[in-house]
Amino acid sequence: MKTNTMSNPQNQTTQGAAKTRKLVQIAMLAGLAAVLMLFEFPLPFLAPGFYELDFSEVPVLIGSFAMGPLAGACIELIKILINLVLNGTDTMFVGELANLIMGCALVVPAGYIYKRNKNRKNAFIGLALGTIFMTVAATFLNAYVLLPAYGKAFGMSLDVIIGAGAAINGAIDSLFKFCLLAVAPFNLIKGVMVSVVTLLLYKHISGLLKN
Repeated sequence: MKTNTMSNPQNQTTQGAAKTRKLVQIAMLAGLAAVLMLFEFPLPFLAPGFYELDFSEVPVLIGSFAMGPLAGACIELIKILINLVLNGTDTMFVGELANLIMGCALVVPAGYIYKRNKNRKNAFIGLALGTIFMTVAATFLNAYVLLPAYGKAFGMSLDVIIGAGAAINGAIDSLFKFCLLAVAPFNLIKGVMVSVVTLLLYKHISGLLKN
């Protein structure tokens, strides 16, 4: 009984240290993701220039793999809040909310599947499923929320946006086709590129997080 009583404070100290370490890692990865969010580049052969790709989801995915899907969602949220402080918002937080949903659609399924059995096969399955979820979420959010909100915020007709897509792909003649033929491929390519970089870096960075 005395041994158990004496060990409890030690266990509490160990648990407290682990929680603190996890919080520090979440904050660190969110800060890195926010920095990467500043470095964007377009894919003009797929979508108009106002769609830009960045690798900010890589630290979020690494955190989701290392600490679980809930930690990944927290990193995603903090990343967006940091970016909001740095750059503000043009769409009354609609864009930030959409980015949060699309980011979580990628990192939460990936982290959940990998957590069940941490091996390379599950990493591939999780990233593939997350990429599909993100692509579907981005397609519907752009069609029904994001593009109409941007149009109102900037006083831009949706016909202008559709026209920008048609300049790249002549088959685009409606908002639905814009999202299906421009937004969906863009996010699919983004998911693949982010997944490949995550797979290349995870082993190295997860080792640093453990140590």
